[in-house]
Amino acid sequence: MSTTALTSTVQVLGAPGDRHDEILIPAALEFIGRLDAAFAGRRFELLAERRRRAERLASGTPLDFSRATPAVRAAPDWRVAPPAPGLVDRRVEITGPPERRMTVNALNSGAQVWMADFEDAMSPTWDNIVRGQLNLLDAIERRIDCTTPEGKTYRLGDDLATIMVRPRGWHLTEKHLVIDGRPVPASLVDFGLYFFHCAQRQIDAGSGPYFYLPKLENHYEARLWNDVFVLAQELLGIPRGTVRATVLIETITAAFEMEEILHELREHSAGLNAGRWDYLFSLIKNFAHRPDFVLPDRAKVTMTAPFLRAYTELLVRTCHKRGAHAIGGMAAQVPSRDAQANEAALAKVRLDKEREAEDGFDGSWVAHPGLVPVCNDVFDGVLGERPHQIERTRDDVHVTAADLVAVRRTAGPPTPEGIRANIAVALRYFDAWLRGSGAVALYGLMEDAATAEIARCQIWQWIRHGLVERDTVVELLDDEIAALGAEYPWARVDEVRAIFERTAMARDLPAFFTPDAYARNLVHRSAVQS
Repeated sequence: MSTTALTSTVQVLGAPGDRHDEILIPAALEFIGRLDAAFAGRRFELLAERRRRAERLASGTPLDFSRATPAVRAAPDWRVAPPAPGLVDRRVEITGPPERRMTVNALNSGAQVWMADFEDAMSPTWDNIVRGQLNLLDAIERRIDCTTPEGKTYRLGDDLATIMVRPRGWHLTEKHLVIDGRPVPASLVDFGLYFFHCAQRQIDAGSGPYFYLPKLENHYEARLWNDVFVLAQELLGIPRGTVRATVLIETITAAFEMEEILHELREHSAGLNAGRWDYLFSLIKNFAHRPDFVLPDRAKVTMTAPFLRAYTELLVRTCHKRGAHAIGGMAAQVPSRDAQANEAALAKVRLDKEREAEDGFDGSWVAHPGLVPVCNDVFDGVLGERPHQIERTRDDVHVTAADLVAVRRTAGPPTPEGIRANIAVALRYFDAWLRGSGAVALYGLMEDAATAEIARCQIWQWIRHGLVERDTVVELLDDEIAALGAEYPWARVDEVRAIFERTAMARDLPAFFTPDAYARNLVHRSAVQS
């Protein structure tokens, strides 16, 4: 590691837990401190620019492809790095938090890749964060198993998925690790702990340190990640270019800079992913003030909507033009024990994956092991023995800036059922999140932070534009809070209600619900511990 002295050290404020000392060793904390010293200031500046750009969009500034980077888009001769070991064939990727049972099940699922999620599918309690890192380390060392209270034991098999880790986004901090009283960026904590403990181990096992990057809004934020990778590899003596990262295109602004994002990360790039739910949330959030951007019930906004078709087709074309994988969106259905309901759910998944495979995607996401065979079958039918279809460049696709924001063709008022469903999902998800669960099966779907964000943003927008009366929302809120308390007597209903009122019914629309919920969780856990 570099001999340059640190002026400050990382302090651990989180409560100690079983085996935490295996992860929070001094050398790992020093590594995080060096990343923080190099990049925390730039992160702060980029977040300030995010806020300025959001204000410009709110004031009516139109979105368009960047006038500063036409040379990047026009240059014919650059391509991203070739696929790394374990990332050549990615036809099915399963996602989920690195909880112990999920870790074993995901690695054994038959998917080619498992995205271990420290972001939208994880509630960032301190124990969840550290234990997630422990589970990944144990999995790589093949010493992980899990026994349920019913006595069922889960162990790793022989054919395991490749691990990719999704750290939290640039907008979040980890308040259990501080430097001079300032919390460390959560992205650097999640990335740094995994990279320090597992990068060389993964290389030795024939794989590598692979990541998914969430919530990027422009190519400058991708450049920051690339610089993080370069320094991290230098500090640990790992060859430059060993890291691979797939960027989730899940913000409306990033959709206008796909090629630039690939270019910034080209020596470390593993392609782009169509992060459909966060993308929809980003569009609603950024244009919530505009009546011509009001969308109907979430269930009615499918990937066949013209503005979403434009987004996914542009993503495939952009990736394949530069030799990168294009990975499709999440199938969030949860298999049901009811045969008829299960058949209907699997039929929806199959239809969705057929569209993606036929459009040129090289693989796609599922949220449950039970969906892996369906996704595999669909992509096997298109790919055959080929590992991907990057050679299919989709030169027939021509997407304009107007196409990406052509929401009017999908716009419509909400239904009473849609309004109630959004309130019910948001409240139940908030409660689960406060209690430490970030991936929650609700009404046949695996919900995460992104879908809860859609639910509360739509309520805010519908109130704003008079599509639902505030008094009606309050009445439904009362009903659903009562139902939540009756169903789960331990639910933190007062805090759940406060989060909903603050993030879905306030005068101004908060960018995310998670900072508010995180702060409340810190206060709650401190009170419980004292």
